[in-house]
Amino acid sequence: MSIVARSPADRVIVVGAGVAGLATALQLAPRPVTLITAAPLGAGTATGWAQGGIAAAMGADDAPSLHADDTLAAGAGLTEPDVALRVAEAGPGLIDWLVGLGTGFDREPDGALALGLEAAHSRRRIVRARGDSTGRTVLDALVRAVQATPSIETLVAGLHGLMQDADGRARGVVCERDGVAFRLPARAVVLATGGVGALYASTTNPRGALGRGLLAAARAGAALRDLEFVQFHPTAIAAGRDPMPLATEALRGEGARLIDESGEPVMAGIEGGDLAPRDVVARGIFQALGRGRTVYLDTRGRLGARMSRRFPTVAALCAEAGIDPAVQPIPVRPAAHYHMGGILVDAAGRSTVPGLWACGEVASTGLHGANRLASNSLLEALAFAPRIAESVGEASPLASVDRPARLPQIRSEDAAVLSEIRGLMEHGVGVVRDAASLSRAVDRLAELSERGSDAAATGLLIARAALARRESRGAHWRSDHPGQLPARHSVVTPATTEAPRALQELTDA
Repeated sequence: MSIVARSPADRVIVVGAGVAGLATALQLAPRPVTLITAAPLGAGTATGWAQGGIAAAMGADDAPSLHADDTLAAGAGLTEPDVALRVAEAGPGLIDWLVGLGTGFDREPDGALALGLEAAHSRRRIVRARGDSTGRTVLDALVRAVQATPSIETLVAGLHGLMQDADGRARGVVCERDGVAFRLPARAVVLATGGVGALYASTTNPRGALGRGLLAAARAGAALRDLEFVQFHPTAIAAGRDPMPLATEALRGEGARLIDESGEPVMAGIEGGDLAPRDVVARGIFQALGRGRTVYLDTRGRLGARMSRRFPTVAALCAEAGIDPAVQPIPVRPAAHYHMGGILVDAAGRSTVPGLWACGEVASTGLHGANRLASNSLLEALAFAPRIAESVGEASPLASVDRPARLPQIRSEDAAVLSEIRGLMEHGVGVVRDAASLSRAVDRLAELSERGSDAAATGLLIARAALARRESRGAHWRSDHPGQLPARHSVVTPATTEAPRALQELTDA
């Protein structure tokens, strides 16, 4: 179907084709949807790289309330209890929905779903597919469903900004394809653009994860929340690749141990040990590396021998790096993995800008708090998609756009500038932070932002939020402020559409 065949008065634009964007587009059917993706369907999205699985209370000894309790505990005081329970309650039904779409989850011999264990979960509740290929399997099923849905058309293009009418309502997007910018009007816009991991030198995210959707929302005047909370996955495989391959947390759930070059346990004496929450394990490894130790994930023996069957993705990644996990420990280190902060949304996924919704990692829903519980990310996107679809259905049809968006001059991020930004974020806004390193990062990112770098502008939002939070909580750890203040969210409201240069306020909410 041609992109011009859609009536702008009816069209809903969904930006992003990971699990959040695909699920939202499917839930919107039969409403006409234009799905904008930076790469062909099935490529370039973090969903396809998700190894662990989807957390859902499916076991006989489990319940949504227990899942919600674990989510609250991991969130370090900033997870909203009603959101945690609502998402946990939706989990089993969402797994059934995916099964109905043809998702082949792993099963026990009796036909029951195979349930894995991951850090900070009190029950085995990780629903997986092909061992450690859950994201790829789910993504493939969603892509097939989207391709079979007549009401969804797909456009490969890059996002440059939002169109707004005279009242500030989102009325479409400005995109780029083949070096040419164009406007695409719509009755509503859903951002599902993923995270910010590629702003860091060490990351498990695709290189396109630069926070474009986050910045577009900020420039449109949307409130942003908890931007300082960036989750670093503790066990990225340190084999010289960029992005870094991931050694799924489920390996530790199956008995893998974190050791140093002498075989000594890295997490000895720390509550939870190898299965402590991600922020705790990441700091433990980071601090060990800082003391000159080398950290390994030890899967030698029985676990390593069955890696090719139970964890084929990790086994293949190890083979590419020349590592035999049955006889060699896997070198690991923390890497930027997931952004808990994002566009502030309500229970229906609505942002503070009328006509604009957000789903998935780009959104701040209140589920993850200061530290995301493992395997809750795909679940969150799936749980909010139907809520967003219902809410978008209430949006008023597009009449006209009174303030046409200015078409930008198309330019790519300078490679040398982006490399400098990634280094600044890695060393100044990383696993452990302090005022001096954060201030240096803020000053330089502000300079690069003024010169026109969007990546620097997004990094600056995160760095300023981290500098403003003078405490240690969850994934945000300040060596100069190791204690905790009363729990609060940080909300950033850009004063103008030229954010982040002008930040109006950093307030308690």
